[in-house]
Amino acid sequence: MSHSGMTRAGFLKLLGGAIAGAALPGPLAALRAGGPGMGGYDFWFTRLKYNSGDWDVDQRMPANLITSLIDYTSLRVDPKEHVVDLADPRMLAAPFCYLAGHKAVEFSDAERRNFERYVRNGGFVFVDDCNHDIDGLFAKSFESQMGRIFGGDALKKLPNTHPLYSSFFTFDGPPATSFELNGWGDDLIHDYLKGITINGRLGLLYSNKDYGCEWDYDWRNKRFLAEDNTRFGVNIIMYALSN
Repeated sequence: MSHSGMTRAGFLKLLGGAIAGAALPGPLAALRAGGPGMGGYDFWFTRLKYNSGDWDVDQRMPANLITSLIDYTSLRVDPKEHVVDLADPRMLAAPFCYLAGHKAVEFSDAERRNFERYVRNGGFVFVDDCNHDIDGLFAKSFESQMGRIFGGDALKKLPNTHPLYSSFFTFDGPPATSFELNGWGDDLIHDYLKGITINGRLGLLYSNKDYGCEWDYDWRNKRFLAEDNTRFGVNIIMYALSN
C-alpha cells in the first residue's frame, strides 16, 4: 500500500471542486457552504441507532478510526463518537454515518425516510454486517430493506478498481479480515464489497467482512500489527468526504 500524499489543503480543494455549484439541499450543507461542520470540525463520526436489531456493536472501533484520521491526515477531527437515532433529522447533517449489527433489521417508516433522503441527497453510509455471513439475519434483512427503498437491483458489487481503493492509501481490493480467515460466519472470504450508487456517486458502502470487529481493539495493540489494518477505514472516510 502507498500513501497518496494528500494534504488537508489539497483535500479541501478537492472537496470544494466536487461540491461546487451544488444546488440541492442535503446532509453535507455545512461543507457545501465552504466552511467546517459541527463545532469547527471537518469530520465527526456518527453511528446510527435503529430500533430493531443490535446497533451498539464494536464499541472501540470508532475511536480507532478517529485516531487513525488524526495520525494520517490533517483533518480537524472530532475526538468523540456521536450516536444519533436514524429517525432523528439531525443525522441528515452528518458527513459520514456508520450502521452495523448482527440481528434482523426492520426500519420504521421514519428511519426508512431518513435513510433514503440522506443517501439520495449526498450522504454516505458505511454498513457492516457483523455476522460476516451473506445469508445471515442481518444480511438478508438489511438487503431487503435496501431493495424496498432503492429497488431490488440497486445494491451492486464494486469492482476492485473503484476509486474507494485509492482514495488515500492504495489497495488492490477489499482487505480480508481475520474473522473471515478463522472460518466464522459463512466460511467464505468475501472478495468484494457492495454499494448503492446515486447519480454516479457511491452513497452506501456495504460489507459482509465484519470490519467493525476487525478494528475493535485496544488502540495500544496497534503497535503489535505488522501493518495498521485501520488504514482501509481511512480510505472509506476520505472517499466519503471527497465525493
